Order: sequence, then structure tokens, then C-alpha cells
Amino acid sequence: MVAPLPIPGAPPAPAEFDLALVRKYNVPGPRYTSYPTAPQFTDATPYQTLVEAIRRDNQEAARPLSLYFHLPFCETLCWFCGCTTVITLRRDAASEYLDYLEQELALLHPLVNPSRRVEQMHFGGGTPTFLPPAVIRRLGEAIHSRFQFAPDSENSVEVDPRRITRDHVRAFRELGCNRASMGVQDTNPEVQLAVHRLQPMEVTRQAFDWMRAEGYHSISLDLIYGLPHQTADSFARTIDEVLTLQPDRLAVFSYAHVPWIKPSQRIFEKQANLPSTDEKLRMLATAVRKLTAAGMVYIGMDHFARADDELAVAQREGTLQRNFQGYSTHAGASIYGFGMSSISQTADSYRQNRKELPDYCAGLDAGRLPLERGLILTEEDRLRRQVIMRIMCDRRIDYAALSRRLGIDFRSRFAREIESLADLEADGLLQRSAEGMVVSGIGALLIRIIAMRFDAYLESGPRRFSKTV
Repeated sequence: MVAPLPIPGAPPAPAEFDLALVRKYNVPGPRYTSYPTAPQFTDATPYQTLVEAIRRDNQEAARPLSLYFHLPFCETLCWFCGCTTVITLRRDAASEYLDYLEQELALLHPLVNPSRRVEQMHFGGGTPTFLPPAVIRRLGEAIHSRFQFAPDSENSVEVDPRRITRDHVRAFRELGCNRASMGVQDTNPEVQLAVHRLQPMEVTRQAFDWMRAEGYHSISLDLIYGLPHQTADSFARTIDEVLTLQPDRLAVFSYAHVPWIKPSQRIFEKQANLPSTDEKLRMLATAVRKLTAAGMVYIGMDHFARADDELAVAQREGTLQRNFQGYSTHAGASIYGFGMSSISQTADSYRQNRKELPDYCAGLDAGRLPLERGLILTEEDRLRRQVIMRIMCDRRIDYAALSRRLGIDFRSRFAREIESLADLEADGLLQRSAEGMVVSGIGALLIRIIAMRFDAYLESGPRRFSKTV
């Protein structure tokens, strides 16, 4: 069997952090929250075919559920944002949107096996805390009247500290949320002004304290590196400040500059104050150094967690998963998404709701699930999804173990892909042996590059993705 990494998820030591090597592999590539990736979803997949996939998924009562609710509203636009949002100050929009969510729940409910349990639920956006507390409580009633929850279900909400009261925190806790992720991005006022998101540290601390007091047992903070006016030194100060809150997890995202998707990002090009590639890589190195020195474990991609956190435990035990919400401990759950643009996943399908609010509402007004596009997976898709999942989560491949798991001779089936890793091995991203391959510390930061070698769809032509670092 392949020898384990010295510390699962270990990032490179400072001496190993070769900026020239990271720069070489900083190319566009998928984030692999799904495989096949979202560009493969198509509106040519018939509506009834996707409904039949839901029916197939509900033949087994034992298969758990993971629910996702997209709550798209924000009062103001953060210029770096790549999310699907609706900018408005009109609070009535939340109640009107919930009317449509309830319609969607009512249409889907008859298709769901009533014995299935919800093990995971997530509220994303947008800004879920845009919803007034009364609307949050109404949403909770709509959900809990239709689904059974496991006693230990993991339920999380994304929080904007600038748009929150303690009653918001309490309302989501009553709904069942026991986890939260909080956007911070950067604590430097100059950076905050440049990205149109002013958020004093005392505001962040107040929201954090409220969540702790209301019983949220896991709180994650989100940072972004690569924003205007950031430097490695200034980002180090941001990390030092947020660590004083003692978060359970940290997500340190690379700013994804995708103006062809989000035109608002073009404002940064006009300002000409984005950090250079080298400075951005120094920020990444700084984050890795400071967070691991603080006792956080590098989970993968942009996620860090305390050593006793469920993500770190799952990684050590080889049960870590990856889906549209990032890294997860819930294997085998079907993801059912609700709201505009939300994505759902079953064992053999993906489906996505209409992305624009008027279209989403129009679909429900017609008495149908508001589906826009989807994909039915082939056996080859499902096979490669497992391989890419294990690379992204375990950072190693044991040929014998994966052969048993997939019912194939892995070395024979993927001989061409294994051979294609030679240049990555020469550059120190991984080590191969007769038994398998293990990703190195620097390779862990470039894990998307390794996974891309097993992506059959990249061969059919280039796609527009964010860069890998």
C-alpha cells in the first residue's frame, strides 16, 4: 500500500514553497466541486429525463439527503463577488421569494421517499441573513414540515456580519443551523473600500460572539487573497486579526477574476491596483505558513480546519468528500437544491435550476420544477468522478484499493493518465510507485492540476475557468 503522507493534508514547508513552480502551474482549471463539471450540463437534457432521475434516486430509503437553499438577495454588490445574486433594498422581496420556494418544495415533495433523512443542510447566496427573522422562521416551518432530519444533522448558514442582528442568528439556530460561515475577506479598510465592502473588525467580532452564544458549535471565516491593495504583509495582519476569534475553520479563497461572467469585476482592471501574480503567491505562502503555525490543518484547495474538526478527522480516515458546498464529511448523500441557480446531484445525474429570478419564478408559475439544464452521467463519468474525488480528498491513489472499489484494474484502465503524470512527478508535485501515487506538499496546493489529468472533457477543447491558484 502507498505510504501515507507524514501529516494528512500537510502543505509545503517554507523551503518547499517554490514560487516559480506554482507560477508555472497557475493556469485555468476546474475546481471539481462536481465531475463532470458544470460546463458539461446542457439544456438539451429533457425535463422528464431529469424527473425520472429523481424517481430513481428515491427508490432507496437509506440514501441520505443534503439540502441546499439559494437565498440570492444582497443589499449591495461586493465587486469581487462571483456568486449568483439579486441586489435590492426591498425587504418584501424575501417573502415573495419564499412563496416560490414553498411552491418548489411542494412540487418536489411527492417525488421524495418519505423515509429518507436529511443529514446536511446549507443556506447560501447571496446573503441568507437578508431574510428578516420572521421569514427565516417561516422557511424553517416549510422545510421541517416536509423533511425528516437525522438527530446529528449538520446544518449551516452563510452570514454577512454587516447585515445581521442577534435575532437573525437566533432564527437560523431555531431552524436547525449549528454551523455558520462568515464572510470577512480582508480586515484592511483600504482593501474593503476598494472592493465595496466596509466591515469593521468590531462588527465581525460582534456577529461571531452572537453565534457562539446562541450555540453554533462550528464557525468558519472566509478570506480572499488577490484583491486590490493587498500585499503579503497586509494579508498577514488580516490573518493575525481573524485568528483572535479562534474560528473552527478558515476558507482562504484565491480571488477568481472572471469578468466574462461577472462584469462588475472589470472595475478592478480600470483601477489597475490588483496585486501581481508573484505577490498573490506570496500571500498564499503567508497564509499557509501562519495558519499551520496556528495549529490549523490544511484540508485541501482553500480550506483549513482545527485538528479536531470533523473535516480533519474525515481526511485522516479517508472519508472526506467534495461537492458544490466544498469539502464535506457526508458521503453518499443526494444533494437537493432549491432556489434560483441551485444545483442538485444524485448518483447518476446533475440538474440546475434557472439562473435568473424572473425565469425561476416563471417556471414555477407554469407548475413545473424550474429546471434549466442537467446531465445524466455515463458509467465512464461515474468512474472518473470517483477517481477525481479521491485525488482531491485523499491526495493519493492506491491502485489496488481503488481497483477493488471501482471493480476495474486501475493501472490498466488509466494507464495513459498515469503515464501523463511524469512531468508532474519530475517537478515534484507527486511520487509514483508500482502501488500508486502520493501527492507532495507543493502538489497539495496544485491538486487541481493533478486531477485535471483524469478529466476526459478537457481534451475536447479549452473551457473558461478561474486559475488554479
